[in-house]
Amino acid sequence: MAVSHLTTAVAIDDPSQVAQARRAGAALARAIGLDEERTGRLALVVTESGTNLLRHAGGGQILLRAVDDHGAPAIEVLALDRGPGMANVGRCMEDGYSTAGGAGTGLGAMRRLSILFDLYSRQGHGTVILSRVGGAAPGPGLVVEGVSVAAPGEEVCGDAWDEERRVDGVSILVVDGLGHGPAAAAAAAAAVEAFRQACGQEPARRLQAIHDAMRSTRGGAAGVADIDLRDRQVRFAGVGNIGAAVLAGDAARFLMSHNGTLGHTVRKIHQVSLPWPPRGLLVMYSDGLATPRELGGYPGLTERHPSLVAGVLWRDLVRGRDDSTIVVAKEAAA
Repeated sequence: MAVSHLTTAVAIDDPSQVAQARRAGAALARAIGLDEERTGRLALVVTESGTNLLRHAGGGQILLRAVDDHGAPAIEVLALDRGPGMANVGRCMEDGYSTAGGAGTGLGAMRRLSILFDLYSRQGHGTVILSRVGGAAPGPGLVVEGVSVAAPGEEVCGDAWDEERRVDGVSILVVDGLGHGPAAAAAAAAAVEAFRQACGQEPARRLQAIHDAMRSTRGGAAGVADIDLRDRQVRFAGVGNIGAAVLAGDAARFLMSHNGTLGHTVRKIHQVSLPWPPRGLLVMYSDGLATPRELGGYPGLTERHPSLVAGVLWRDLVRGRDDSTIVVAKEAAA
């Protein structure tokens, strides 16, 4: 089953928007064929997420995305806020504990309703909660997740991302169609199709195929990264304002894109490589986000699920005036 990587963002500033998020989740669930029981679970998770945002942080955002977990459909929910954060995450997860006068069952209920649950909180900096309803339990290997949100006021996104998995690694595309709106989305769609057609090729050759495919569009920027687990290397080719970095501990090593516009003017496509470190992260992002220089200010974040990492960084780095995409890849524990 093919699903879109597009993320639906719903601002939560008053109780009516919780219902709006719940309706958006139900629409996504119908689109991917989620059964009635799981759709009901999703409604409860979205309601608890929105209520918690209002009660504990004065509001925030809910991000919703359809996911294909090895053929099993799921909906992913990210609840993001910039509130006071949690002083004791473990205590907050306990049933009956509340800091705002509620029943104290929200987080525990969300965890029980989810096939995947994770959260990240820092006092004074807010909280991000990840819940996935439906799908399959996560297993070992490379995990690739992302957030891709349309520009404010747009119904379609001019950014896109895609992945091609294999036994010994994964190839990842991030593309940003020039501008935003339907024409940018069409350019991004052409890039995704070319990426898929160039299956198995190295990043530079795939990017050349994308350049050729985007000639009939307004063009854009794209980066292709390949994580090879056999020789522990990350290979990358990029043109335009697509950023990529390998993060290990507090250090960030950047994989540079080159100037140009795919589909129009590209002098030469260069490919670079870096070692793939143990416990490392690959982060790729469009220019709708600021550059994630390092993760030293986020203690413990690299140990969290890639969807949670993407949500935290999107919350803190999104510029808010263009399409925005961030993709995070890491190896899950065996």
